[in-house]
Amino acid sequence: MTTITFDTHDFVKKLKGVGFSEEQAEVLTDLQKTTVSNTLEQARHDYELDDLATKRDLKELELIMRKDMAESKADLIRWVVGVGLLQITIIAGLLFRLTGKV
Repeated sequence: MTTITFDTHDFVKKLKGVGFSEEQAEVLTDLQKTTVSNTLEQARHDYELDDLATKRDLKELELIMRKDMAESKADLIRWVVGVGLLQITIIAGLLFRLTGKV
């Protein structure tokens, strides 16, 4: 996930620029940094942000699914051909048996 950056130096400079003392600016910056961090953690917890799928995750899953489907299709074809040959053998055997040529 993308990291949210908070430029504390710039924040302190801006606060001092509008009349805050150095100590006030640093305390307010620390509080702001803590608030942003807590808000982000709460959002991760509430919305399970760490479990979201990215486009890359979905593309990898799609490739795996396509591969699995191709393998399943090949297995199915092998079974159908095998069962077809078995049926032909059984029918031929029955025909030979009924005609008495065995």
